[in-house]
Amino acid sequence: MPIQVQCECGKSYSLKDEFAGKLVQCPDCGRTVRVGSSPVQPQADPVFDRDKFLLRQQHMSISEKYYVCDEQNAPILFVERSHKMAQFAAVLAAIGVVVAGIVIIASIASSFNSDAATAISLILGIPATIAAALLVAVKLMPKRHVTFYRDDSKAESLLRVLQDKKFQFLNATYTVVDPQGQLLCRFHKNYLYNLFRKRWYCYAPDGSVMCMAKEDSIILSLLRRSLGPMFGFLRTNFIIVRTPGDDVIGEFNRKFTILDRYALDMTADPMRTLDRRVALALGVMLDTGEQR
Repeated sequence: MPIQVQCECGKSYSLKDEFAGKLVQCPDCGRTVRVGSSPVQPQADPVFDRDKFLLRQQHMSISEKYYVCDEQNAPILFVERSHKMAQFAAVLAAIGVVVAGIVIIASIASSFNSDAATAISLILGIPATIAAALLVAVKLMPKRHVTFYRDDSKAESLLRVLQDKKFQFLNATYTVVDPQGQLLCRFHKNYLYNLFRKRWYCYAPDGSVMCMAKEDSIILSLLRRSLGPMFGFLRTNFIIVRTPGDDVIGEFNRKFTILDRYALDMTADPMRTLDRRVALALGVMLDTGEQR
């Protein structure tokens, strides 16, 4: 029985049922269209109803910004992470506290005639100054939230990734919500384990593991730690695997270009069992969360 297909450009045509669930190219506009098939999970918004996303980071900006494009490099989403300027201001304030503390300690120490009193003022003053600087930095440092917008007018928000805490010692956690605040998933990474191989876990609202993103190879991971990116030849790429098990359902790769370009490819998950909003949020965190 023929299957009716309609592209985003408005073109409609019929295909044989043998194409059910497969990706085809629209003969009019060249867009990639998935042929309808009941097992394919519908997405929350048509903009997420695809298997490939291209990310282009906007440079020379006080906040981290991305354009998410389709396979034809047409922008479909705009992504922004909180302003770096606020972070910079928090660091400057902390430095100011340290400078002021040093001046005060030096003034107090110079007022004593004994070496013992000078030593005591230094022993007590330096830790107090460091503690005060850290307190100021924690108080002023903003959380690094990420927001996905329909376009760069930022009139409509489609997705948010919320940093749970400003500072965490060994772990970092993020909460992904839709525009209504409904929980979609949680991300978690361990800094200690990432010394050897970067790995991010994605948890469903019920606490079960949905998927895991990890560097493509433990050998390449160790080479990157010892040799660095080698002018891009050892650039960090990730695979996304289904858990439990280790089936690869996606890839997040950095393109070999002067400016940052990334490709999220989820064609290994044709039935779209992983919500594409979750996959795209994970892809952005694999870049900006790892400061690549």
